[in-house]
Amino acid sequence: MTDGSMQTSIDEYGKVTFADDVVATIAGLAALEVKGVSSMSAGIVEKFGKKNPTRGVKVEVGEKEAAVDLYMIVDYGVQIPEVAWNVQENVKKSIETMTGLSVVEVNIYIQGIEFHKENSDQHTIKQ
Repeated sequence: MTDGSMQTSIDEYGKVTFADDVVATIAGLAALEVKGVSSMSAGIVEKFGKKNPTRGVKVEVGEKEAAVDLYMIVDYGVQIPEVAWNVQENVKKSIETMTGLSVVEVNIYIQGIEFHKENSDQHTIKQ
């Protein structure tokens, strides 16, 4: 993730500028809204740290366009291609609606699968 900022428009009133972290936060929160996404992944370093809405999100932002890379952990049993497509759609729509930027790509990197305790309890054989 870059530390810079980008400019979206200049009009008679002035310019509107967003920090890259703003776009990354929108992307991260939009991804987590999708059913089947367990969490965002940033490696072991941040696993035990505080919650960060930009964890697992990298953005490249230009004056009018943005590209997003998302590193995710999905729930066990979901159709991963469908979840990834839904994430791409939701992230693209959220960024474009909130910032006016054109999202040129949303790349998904599946980093792991989350096994929920309920799933393992259901597979217990009764004697």
